[in-house]
Amino acid sequence: MKRIALLGATGSIGRQAVEIIERHPELELVAAASGSQPVDGLAPQTQVGGDLTELLERAEPDVVLNAVVGFAGLPATLWALERGVTLALANKESLVAAGDLALAAQRRGGGPLLPVDSEHSAAFQCLEGRNPEQVDSLVLTGSGGPFRGRSREELEAVTPEEALAHPTWQMGPKITVDSATLANKGLELLEAHFLFDLAYDRIEVVLQPTSIVHALVRFRDGASLAHLGYPDMRVPISFALTYPERSATPVAPLDFTSGLVLEFEPPDLETFPLLALARRAGEEGGTYPCAFNAANEVAVAAFLGGRLPFLGIAATVEEDRKSVV
Repeated sequence: MKRIALLGATGSIGRQAVEIIERHPELELVAAASGSQPVDGLAPQTQVGGDLTELLERAEPDVVLNAVVGFAGLPATLWALERGVTLALANKESLVAAGDLALAAQRRGGGPLLPVDSEHSAAFQCLEGRNPEQVDSLVLTGSGGPFRGRSREELEAVTPEEALAHPTWQMGPKITVDSATLANKGLELLEAHFLFDLAYDRIEVVLQPTSIVHALVRFRDGASLAHLGYPDMRVPISFALTYPERSATPVAPLDFTSGLVLEFEPPDLETFPLLALARRAGEEGGTYPCAFNAANEVAVAAFLGGRLPFLGIAATVEEDRKSVV
């Protein structure tokens, strides 16, 4: 029996995780937390807001699924890694803002770190058991969000409602806006650097609009290995919670006779500059990735609150980067 602590239980990842847990009698939900929504009755130990590490101390889980949104997820990440508790990480900001601290904590604790983001879960599966010297590069994919192909002029009057209409994924509001600006791909680039110990010039981002290909690994012999599947977060959630068993999910397998489209294209870095800004922050190192993450969180909240235009998100992050110099 695996004892699961679910942080961010009322969000998109949390709700799908509950579904997976309920399907597997070998998984026991012993703790559930949310930032503001009630979670009474969801698990024996529950908490709304506050210090999540206190909940984890009481619950003594075997696995922590950290689906907290933003920098607030960092303390729980460090708690799990320091203690050797399996961490199923859906809070990419933990590594973006404090990757060196998190990896040092993992080395001390010795427990598994299993990515839950679809792209990183896919990359993990493609890389598992491989000799790192055989790997040439990693390719992360993205749908391009709801505004792929639009010009900056067409984005000037974008509303939060439009930005939240993602074409392929069902996600929470913050990550959906990040997908629309391509900041999410930037955060994933930074996270992949820490997860897989790859230099930034060995991590590429391409757009794959149908979200069927989640990641690819290029090897030094010219071959590439890809992870394919329908865009459904229950797959990477289940992989992390049941690892290494790879248990069944209700998600249908790919139908290769149905006319699948696997087109790829480069991202438009002029219209969507946050991806390039994230890469630059990673290459500059130090506090730049943390500053990028913090500025983006503030800007997205302002956009969703009607206080900042859509294009103002990237402008705010760029201005903050200049102030760090």
